[in-house]
Amino acid sequence: MYGMNIAEGGHGRDAKEFRVGRRFFDGAGARGEGAARRASQCRAAPGRAPLTRALRNHGRAHELMGSLLWLLAAWWLVRAAAAGNPDAKRLYDDLLSNYNKLVRPVVNTTDVLRVCIKLKLSQLIDVNLKNQIMTTNLWVEQSWYDYKLRWDPREYGGVHMLHVPSDHIWRPDIVLYNNADGNFEVTLATKATIYHQGLVEWKPPAIYKSSCEIDVEYFPFDEQTCVLKFGSWTYDGFKVDLRHMDEQAGSNVVSVGVDLSEFYMSVEWDILEVPAVRNEKFYTCCDEPYLDITFNITMRRKTLFYTVNIIIPCMGISFLTVLTFYLPSDSGEKVTLSISILISLHVFFLLVVEIIPPTSLVVPLLGKYLIFAMILVSISICVTVVVLNVHFRSPQTHRMAPWVKRVFIHILPRLLFMKRPQYKFDTNRSRYTACGVVVRCGGAARPLYPYRLAAADDDCCAPGAWPPPVVPPRPLTRTPSKEDLTHTTYVNSGMGDSSRFGGSCVVHGSSEGGALGTGSEEEALSPVPDPPPGFSHSTCPPEMHKTCFCVRFIAEHTKMLEDSTKVKEDWKYVAMVLDRLFLWIFTLAVLVGTAGIILQAPTLYDDRVPIDKHFNQIATSTLVRCPPPN
Repeated sequence: MYGMNIAEGGHGRDAKEFRVGRRFFDGAGARGEGAARRASQCRAAPGRAPLTRALRNHGRAHELMGSLLWLLAAWWLVRAAAAGNPDAKRLYDDLLSNYNKLVRPVVNTTDVLRVCIKLKLSQLIDVNLKNQIMTTNLWVEQSWYDYKLRWDPREYGGVHMLHVPSDHIWRPDIVLYNNADGNFEVTLATKATIYHQGLVEWKPPAIYKSSCEIDVEYFPFDEQTCVLKFGSWTYDGFKVDLRHMDEQAGSNVVSVGVDLSEFYMSVEWDILEVPAVRNEKFYTCCDEPYLDITFNITMRRKTLFYTVNIIIPCMGISFLTVLTFYLPSDSGEKVTLSISILISLHVFFLLVVEIIPPTSLVVPLLGKYLIFAMILVSISICVTVVVLNVHFRSPQTHRMAPWVKRVFIHILPRLLFMKRPQYKFDTNRSRYTACGVVVRCGGAARPLYPYRLAAADDDCCAPGAWPPPVVPPRPLTRTPSKEDLTHTTYVNSGMGDSSRFGGSCVVHGSSEGGALGTGSEEEALSPVPDPPPGFSHSTCPPEMHKTCFCVRFIAEHTKMLEDSTKVKEDWKYVAMVLDRLFLWIFTLAVLVGTAGIILQAPTLYDDRVPIDKHFNQIATSTLVRCPPPN
């Protein structure tokens, strides 16, 4: 741009633009100054082409110089880093130049190499009850002494430790014996730390899937103990002495064998114990022992999820069974309610089966409770059918035994705090007597059956003659005919064929004359007007008297229906007593069964505090290393 301005302008303008361009190129160093001098030499030349070409060459030279400076700076940093710790490089070369990683690092072949191991649990990923697999995220801390990796720090500039790739040194082939899926050994070969005494520490992370024997007897209030069994796959106990880092002399058990300082708390399990045990096992085929370190992880399930989503709904469905016996039988919905409860419990059971681990060894606690609830509902359906059968019984189909009446009507109601209400007839409603239909009106009673007997003492319609006195029966003078309609009338009256229509009659009055009663009250109660005195029954139509006997038959039939209704009410009351009895029985069964099954779980009485909640106290505060060889 500046070259173009110099070529196109005049001399004064050229000088001004040149000074601006020179100030721009002054910061470029010696090469920039040479380019400026070449530009000043070309200033006086006519035309713009030489100056433009010079400026372009100067820009390229400036870019090339910047790139060269960056390359020189990078080379200097790499050289400084390489030459920053030459002692460490020299130590690395001296240690591993003739090192054989395939040979066990011992002076003599008969020497035993001690290898110490410890686990640091980072996360409990999953405990698969169905497949019986526990997935964990671990740091497998291993340490041993390698006599070929010793040095004097004074000879190497005070270098006390060195990080080397673990693939370049000998490593114990520690594997997980009870591996269920994946790799048996550590797959990520991280760097190992070497100390000047010959101590080698290697702490690779790994995700293990170990087989775990699951006990689901008290599911979901269960407690599981899963093991992680580590040992050398190649070396026996005479070659490699496998021990725990925290192991005390004379003891093979470490109470806290897993470091929980970096543990992420699980949302489903509480860690209760993490002991470690050193085992020596001899086989019949070999004389040498085979060692392993077994880490036991004892876990207790957190039951909030299962209590809210499984236990409480199942208990609610079970208690609905009790309501079946509180529902009246006349509603017609008792069996429907019982079957609906059974179907809902069955559907709920199908959903729970997906959560319950499938096993044929034991029945889980939750499975026991579901089976108990289904049996209880099934029994309630059977009992409901029996109660309904009793409720709808009648005297035409069943006869109530005396003991049934005594037990279910007189004894059990008092024990069940039941009181049968006594039905009181309305005084304004009619009822029937031996004299006929009686109407109560204003406290006075008068039979409506119109035909009275001849005896004066049997006149129950006369004022003050109610109730009628008991009259001894008189012998019949003839055999009753079809027209008599009832045998009781003639037995009590002793009427013969000649005096069948004799006596007093409400319709026609007395044969001696006069009405049966006088007075305004009797006139109000009498359904027919008083007959004229001295009425002769010989002129009374026979149809009238037959009609009176038909009315008497209807009255007796109605009384028989009332007696049948009373028997039906007794059966209904027996069914009500049975409902109340089974209501209490099933309530106690649900309470006792629920408590007897759920309270069997031992974890409900376990008050141990999970150690993962105070892992800061459990975690190792000081560095524990494998003891040096003797």
